[in-house]
Amino acid sequence: MVAEGRCALEIKQICEDKKQVLELLLLADEQESMIDRYLDRGELFALYDNGLKSVCVVTRESETECELKNIATYEAWHGKGYGSKLLHHVFTYYRGKCQTMTVGTGDSPWILRFYEKNGFQIFHRVKNFFTDNYDHPMFDNGVQLVDMVYLRRPL
Repeated sequence: MVAEGRCALEIKQICEDKKQVLELLLLADEQESMIDRYLDRGELFALYDNGLKSVCVVTRESETECELKNIATYEAWHGKGYGSKLLHHVFTYYRGKCQTMTVGTGDSPWILRFYEKNGFQIFHRVKNFFTDNYDHPMFDNGVQLVDMVYLRRPL
């Protein structure tokens, strides 16, 4: 009996044609013009496990700090650990290059729990970020996002 083949989980850095994963990036940041602000200057990582499952973009903000600008996993694969695996890959990648990683996100309990589970702690809030910077109201689980919550973790 021959066992059916299975592709191993793989994380790749995408350096060219970054917009090939725009559909997935838009799940985490609904406005393409906002993604355009960081995509070209950021490093894009993609996690594959029998196909693309998750992506993230990280930018260097200073000599000591990098920022997770976007992380998205297809909804069908939520809760399977792909986002955390991708985060741990970028933590290792940036360790020694930066001292801290920050992330800004909406004030949504399930998203904040995800980041806190992965070692981030809240340190700052920008009032009215989503209402001031997006051309349409942003919602998560039926609740309008208003403030940006910033979290950070040491690398």
